[in-house]
Amino acid sequence: MNYRNDKHGEPVSILGYGCMRFSKKGMGIDIDKAEKELLEAYNAGVNYFDTAYLYPGSEAALGEILERNGIRGKLNIATKLPQYLVNSPQAIDKYFDEELSRLRTDHIDYYLMHHVTDVMQWEKLKKLGIENWIKRKKESGQIRNIGFSYHGNTENFLKVLGDYDWDFCQIQYNYIDVTSQAGKAGLKAAAEKGIPVVIMEPLRGGKLVDMLPKEAKTLIEQSGFGYSPAELAFRWLWDQPEVTCVLSGMNSTAMVQENCRIASEVQPHGFTEKHFELIAKVTEIINKTTKVGCTGCAYCMPCPQGVDIPAIFRCYNRMYSENKGAGRFEYVQTVALQKEKTYATQCIGCGKCEKHCPQSIHIRDELKNADKALRPLFTKIQIAAMRKFMLRK
Repeated sequence: MNYRNDKHGEPVSILGYGCMRFSKKGMGIDIDKAEKELLEAYNAGVNYFDTAYLYPGSEAALGEILERNGIRGKLNIATKLPQYLVNSPQAIDKYFDEELSRLRTDHIDYYLMHHVTDVMQWEKLKKLGIENWIKRKKESGQIRNIGFSYHGNTENFLKVLGDYDWDFCQIQYNYIDVTSQAGKAGLKAAAEKGIPVVIMEPLRGGKLVDMLPKEAKTLIEQSGFGYSPAELAFRWLWDQPEVTCVLSGMNSTAMVQENCRIASEVQPHGFTEKHFELIAKVTEIINKTTKVGCTGCAYCMPCPQGVDIPAIFRCYNRMYSENKGAGRFEYVQTVALQKEKTYATQCIGCGKCEKHCPQSIHIRDELKNADKALRPLFTKIQIAAMRKFMLRK
């Protein structure tokens, strides 16, 4: 495993374990499966484990696994204050104390203000006394490093970045998000300030792997580098020394082993002109097929009306990244045949989802477009017949 230093010179594994996507079992997390995969990563040298207050069951599962194996003190926990729920100084302590309890620990190694999209959110926290709160927590040792995770435009990122003495930050960044959100400009700005950067969505919610157009997959396969689409995306990130740690939501032993292999081999500035040419060609292909820039992060959920927004957009994009039949088939399987209907037509236009979307997607409009494409008349008839047969009481 390769490591890059945090702001205080402590080594952080360049591969971080994203705990949002622990495998599910019934209504909760498959704790035994998650434990096996997490320990595989830990034994391979991964020392950064990322979770959050709003990831269902994630903090509690991580805390239980670390306690079971007596390894809490040998790795770093990163979790997040749900700043969008905070409306009083008391609420800050409430959420933090609850997180400590869930995680079965007395301190957080890397604590973030979660899902900041505008400098106004940080200003609100300052009015509630967050700066003094952070100072007290750091002095007591309950927080070792303070940072923020960001979804928003570059301008606001730079404002938040420059308004406090941050220890680190977390941004969405990959080879098709170079100019969106914080982007490369944000990455460089953080590095110039000596602020380590943790990367989320390195595979763009699977778009750079499973949902990659066939033409792009073929191009990568025939490039001669011997990389899978995922490896190409990871290596592109780690080629940049400004990137400290890349999070991956690993939920299989094979995925853990493969990602750890790459993270043990890669070095910065290893890309040649041919590597960058490949990235440019793949990006061009992707940009021709994308309909909606959804990463599947599910921050828009739950919808008050039950619309499964990420699933609908995933199927909609698949119609164009692969073919219409593949997208509609996935829609029938994953959306239409749920017992409780989750159709786009259930949307009443409240706009709640759009307030939380990191990609600033016009969800209400795009849902109408997606529904029209995914459910032409003949598909509606098929779905009605299948629901009557497969979901009969």
